[in-house]
Amino acid sequence: MPLSLYDTQARAKRPFVPADPARVTMYVCGPTVYNFVHIGNHRPVVVFDVLFRLLRRTFGEDAVLYAANITDVDDKINRRAAEDGVAIDVITERYLAAYNADMVELGALRPTFQPRATRTMDAIIALIGRLVGNGSAYAAEGHVLFDTQACEDYGVLSGHPMDEMIAGARVEVAPYKRHPADFVLWKPSKPGEPVWDSPFGPGRPGWHIECTAMIEQSLGLPIDIHGGGIDLLFPHHENERAQGACAHGHGGDRTYARYWMHNGFLNFGDEKMSKSLGNVALVNDLVKSAPGEALRWALLVGHYRAPLEWTGDLVAQSV
Repeated sequence: MPLSLYDTQARAKRPFVPADPARVTMYVCGPTVYNFVHIGNHRPVVVFDVLFRLLRRTFGEDAVLYAANITDVDDKINRRAAEDGVAIDVITERYLAAYNADMVELGALRPTFQPRATRTMDAIIALIGRLVGNGSAYAAEGHVLFDTQACEDYGVLSGHPMDEMIAGARVEVAPYKRHPADFVLWKPSKPGEPVWDSPFGPGRPGWHIECTAMIEQSLGLPIDIHGGGIDLLFPHHENERAQGACAHGHGGDRTYARYWMHNGFLNFGDEKMSKSLGNVALVNDLVKSAPGEALRWALLVGHYRAPLEWTGDLVAQSV
């Protein structure tokens, strides 16, 4: 039976036809490692592990390349390191190890690649340089920003008009921006934060550019499938797609990912599971009362694109 996937950008199911059946590529946004990852963050781990296994069965184990990144430079990581009085990499190594242990508990295969932002810095800087060089980005007051007005199809992925997207997102409006929707590719580091030298000045990258560079370095662009939680659709994936298309589009082909896939939220009651709301359940706590395969099953009982309510009854019924 032919494989069909729901493509977020097309708003429809499409037959899955990779660019090269001998080299099928998939990228999924992974965690920011500053704390234990809650079960809601593991829904994409399990959902896309199922797809990874299906692709391997369909095209062959050696034909599928799956990258799931790790964000290991971020404001939250910096704050956690300062609170604990340790170096940044102490925090990231500790919680990356915990995250990988959770994946084992949930029966997820290790991705082919697990790229990390701090180990992709040369590629990030080179990518920003290309965007500046072709007029898709500009320098302003120590920052480098992506010019959303240089991307004529900005918004095509999320499907919302520019004004609506700005109103619906907490967009930082800084005086050095040409347009309120423009976003940071490179920014100065604050005292005590990690810092890298670059042609744009010492600093560190913005979040969106990291993923594009990690995809390019580990898989090459364009890719067949880009996945992640629905909360990443805007602004993260919209911005990823825009900068990637502007940096790599040639001959009229601005494809960044051929298929976009998003899983729904995992909810506690009427609220999305979130560390900021304090309504989280951790895998290393849950496995004390339920085996990992039961937790995996609980994450898969609903349609992957629909919200799923996480309750004690759900777990009990899955044991």
